[in-house]
Amino acid sequence: MKALKSMRLHIGIFGKTNVGKSSLLNRITSQNISIVSSIAGTTTDVVEKSMELLPIGPVTFLDTAGIDDRTELSEKRVEKTLSVIKRTDIAVIVTDYNGFDDYEAGLIKEFDALKIPYLIVVNKCDIKIPDEKVKEALKNLAESQKKSENDLILYTSTVSDKEIVFKFKNALVKLLPDDFVNPPKIAGDLIPPKSTVILVIPIDKEAPKGRIILPQVQTIRDLLDSDCMSYVVKENELKAALENLKTPPSLVITDSQAFKQVSEIVPKNIALTSFSILFARLKGDLGEFVKGAKAIENLKDGDKILILESCTHHAIEDDIGRVKIPNLLRKKTGKDLIIENFAGHDFPDITGYSLIIHCGACMTNRREILSRILAANKNGIPITNYGIAISYCLGILPRAIEIFSKD
Repeated sequence: MKALKSMRLHIGIFGKTNVGKSSLLNRITSQNISIVSSIAGTTTDVVEKSMELLPIGPVTFLDTAGIDDRTELSEKRVEKTLSVIKRTDIAVIVTDYNGFDDYEAGLIKEFDALKIPYLIVVNKCDIKIPDEKVKEALKNLAESQKKSENDLILYTSTVSDKEIVFKFKNALVKLLPDDFVNPPKIAGDLIPPKSTVILVIPIDKEAPKGRIILPQVQTIRDLLDSDCMSYVVKENELKAALENLKTPPSLVITDSQAFKQVSEIVPKNIALTSFSILFARLKGDLGEFVKGAKAIENLKDGDKILILESCTHHAIEDDIGRVKIPNLLRKKTGKDLIIENFAGHDFPDITGYSLIIHCGACMTNRREILSRILAANKNGIPITNYGIAISYCLGILPRAIEIFSKD
């Protein structure tokens, strides 16, 4: 089974036009993923390639258009390139013997702001070796970053360097984020091994026919890996399940839409949370999302709320983001709120919103969610997520997050 894209290490490849970004990707993957040409602007959109990059593991490469693109549609291409930064776990800046100027400096400024580790690949060394001025500038950059030149800069040629794949992998290993080397658990670290966990999974219009949704699958696997026992039931089977167990479960995890019904059934001495709240911790910042939910209390008539999803999907009649959460918000606040929805990787203009409510983020990586939290903070806008907002509106948030108190 392939690793989920949202759980892969995202490696963004950036740089000017015609410096060899696509050639680098083709060498690393041993495939002609991207078109290579001497004509500037050949890469017109982000090219994604998922693969197993041993010994690193599952990765997704993001090959971007040149940031100095001056061809037709260049503005949109550059905009798309810069938006990829928010999904990038490790950045690769490709340049050549011409060295750096304001373009690369601007990229580095963005990477530093988002705390994205980066590698500089100086390509085309088979054509011309960078002069001393270029080398000195790169050396000064390494010193300013308090890094060894060998850890930050790779001099190579995508055409003639037979060791390029080894060198590239070796450089990446040194940049791997801690949460990729030691991936966090979803729920297995919250309870002792051999514990029993009940997972409440409604089978309704939002459940894909013949399948269960991704966060539920991932949580079950996480519990298995943690030597815990999973008991999967529908909400109308929960009471019988509790009665059938000889000892109470250590934890009950519910789909957010069944939170109210489940909270009324599960005794107070049994820990309770939701899949969405677990993913708020895994993919984002639980504390920030809890703080954001408390802003619901201060909403006023005419306030704009942005419900933000990281993927596009066909909205159903009783959609959680378009119907259920808006209804809960209006019932909780009693206010005439303006609620808008936005879906996809592109981040909208958030000016003028009083609150952002994000989905569970099962289809994107943590880097993108953290960048969205950062953008919200920068603009002074509270941000929370589906499960936390729902539990706050239902008055059960303290109970839903109690199990995380040891974090």
